Amino acid sequence: MQEKRLRYENLVNAYNSWLYRYAYWLCGEKATSEDLVQETYLRAWRFLDSLKDEKAAKSWLTTILRRENARRFERKQLAYSEIELDSLPSEREDFDTRPEVLALRNALRLLPKKYREPLVLQVLEGFSLEEIANIFDLPRNTVATRLHRARQKLRKHLNGEEQLVQVNELP
Repeated sequence: MQEKRLRYENLVNAYNSWLYRYAYWLCGEKATSEDLVQETYLRAWRFLDSLKDEKAAKSWLTTILRRENARRFERKQLAYSEIELDSLPSEREDFDTRPEVLALRNALRLLPKKYREPLVLQVLEGFSLEEIANIFDLPRNTVATRLHRARQKLRKHLNGEEQLVQVNELP
C-alpha cells in the first residue's frame, strides 16, 4: 500500500499543473477544472495498478481527464463555451504578445476541435502520434491525417488563403 501511495504522489506531483491547464483549456472555468482534475485523480487512484509503464502516465492521465470531461456532459447538458487560448492559466504569465504569435493563437482557437486538440497535444505538450491516438481512441493514421489537415488549415489561414470560422461545437 505504501508503494502505491508513493507512486500516486509522484504522478500528482509530476502532472498536476499540466492536468489543470488542460482541464481549464477544455472547460474554461476554474472550479470545473479543479473538479475535473480531482475526479481524474480519484479514478487514477482506483485504477493505478492498470498503469504498467510509467512513461505512459501523462497520456493515461490525459485520457482519464478527457473521459471525465465527457462524463460531465453525459450527466447534464451544459452550454459549451469556446475558450481562448490566451486565457489559459500558465506557470508563466508572460505571454508572447507579438502580432504573429497572437495571430497564430487566434487561428488555432478557430480550428475545429477535432484538429485543434491533437495539434495542441503534439506541438505544445510533446505527445507522440501513438499517445494521441490512445488518448482519443483513434487509429494512428487518423491522428496523422488530422494533424496534417490542422497544419494545412493554419497555413492557409495565416497566408490569407482560407478563412477559419468559429464553430460552436459540443465536446
